[in-house]
Amino acid sequence: MRKTLAILAFLPLTMAVPATAEAAPALKWTSPCPDYGMTPSPTAGLECAKLKVPLDYADPGGRTIELTVSRKASTSPKRRGVLLMNPGGPGSPGLAMPAQLAQRQGQSGLLESYDVIGFDPRGTTYSTPVTCDLTEEQRFILVGPYAEGPRDVAEKAAKSRVVAKQCAESKTADLLPQMTTANTARDMDRIREALGERKISYYGVSYGSYLGAAYASMFPARTDRIVLDSLLGADGLDVRAHQRFADGFDDRFGDFTAWAAARDGVYHLGRTQAEVTAKFFELVEKTPGIRSDTWGALYDDANFPGLAEKWSAPAAKAQGGPLDSDNHAALQLQMLCNDSDWPESVRYYQKAVERARVTHPMFGPAAANITPCAFWPVERREPPVRIHDRGPSNILLVQNLRDPATPLVGARELRSALGARAKFVTVDAGGHGVFTKENACGNDAVVRYLRDGDLPAADAHCPA
Repeated sequence: MRKTLAILAFLPLTMAVPATAEAAPALKWTSPCPDYGMTPSPTAGLECAKLKVPLDYADPGGRTIELTVSRKASTSPKRRGVLLMNPGGPGSPGLAMPAQLAQRQGQSGLLESYDVIGFDPRGTTYSTPVTCDLTEEQRFILVGPYAEGPRDVAEKAAKSRVVAKQCAESKTADLLPQMTTANTARDMDRIREALGERKISYYGVSYGSYLGAAYASMFPARTDRIVLDSLLGADGLDVRAHQRFADGFDDRFGDFTAWAAARDGVYHLGRTQAEVTAKFFELVEKTPGIRSDTWGALYDDANFPGLAEKWSAPAAKAQGGPLDSDNHAALQLQMLCNDSDWPESVRYYQKAVERARVTHPMFGPAAANITPCAFWPVERREPPVRIHDRGPSNILLVQNLRDPATPLVGARELRSALGARAKFVTVDAGGHGVFTKENACGNDAVVRYLRDGDLPAADAHCPA
């Protein structure tokens, strides 16, 4: 299964929660939860509720949209509070996260410590979804293709203009300007209020790390224990973070070449890392999509056998991609393009591609290529959230050294922005996501903090 992208000014509380806003109503829990059309249901054992929130928090008495929230309630007298979870994306649905935590960490004590809460963020799936009426090809427009030169950038610019126009003219175009990280963070605070909690704990991965940092910056006094995993930079998924996918590819690629070289008798891709790398450059000359397929597979070591087989017998056509539906792709576009100022000049991207060809030849010209954000039809309604260091020292940051989607360079930037509020644990591992993965030290750091409040006294490192 392909991974999604995992694939972002301090706002005073009077702006974040207008004084005239009505209090969030208490949630009414029912079961079963929506199942995303999957069998078995990924939300089995959970209960769900609906919550109405303002579409526009600057107009709290105006139009509302609906969120769907899930819960796995603690029955323990040791219950500490609530743990809200977000899987990233932006735009990935999150109702199943409490059930996934129960499957992977059921004996850790976290289910006794917290009511575990998931939610489909605004615009996603069971929470008033948005659309851009995207074709299957258009759903993969955010990353790539690998641009060989200025003409390729110009060709993608033409396609990107069409997508931006579709978003502006879709049946949910009136929702589009309000699909932002700041509003999603405000929705989280409405969930907190509806749960009757003074504070919330939080776990967010990938884009969810930026969402959590935004919440902690907008509502610092309402945070309990915060864990941010696989870290975007302090400006979220902007044009710099997009270009950093190339850094992540370079950081991680050696893990695969070492793995493949050790199995040359099985896959015949090369006996050394240098030979496997040469095989990559041989393949990209004749196999469309092999770069993006490789980047997607680098998210997890479990993908390596399938990637090696694809390299051994490459398909003539690119398979899959990081976005799997119109709704997911549309919301990801809307969040990224609304959150940040993206350069609007086609020439900017042509120059960025030429630089990337020299500095990151394996994947750089794909990450630096133009996106529909260059032609976005709406202006930002407010400044982007500024991540800051004013607030309680209650944030744990965890990061693999070799992450293909949220590379270490961005993680260090977020760590710097949070200052004394955070402790930073790096893990000598590759792939996207620390928690619930193979490194016991990284997992234990998260569990000990969420369960016991054991925040490291200083930044730390977990060996391989």
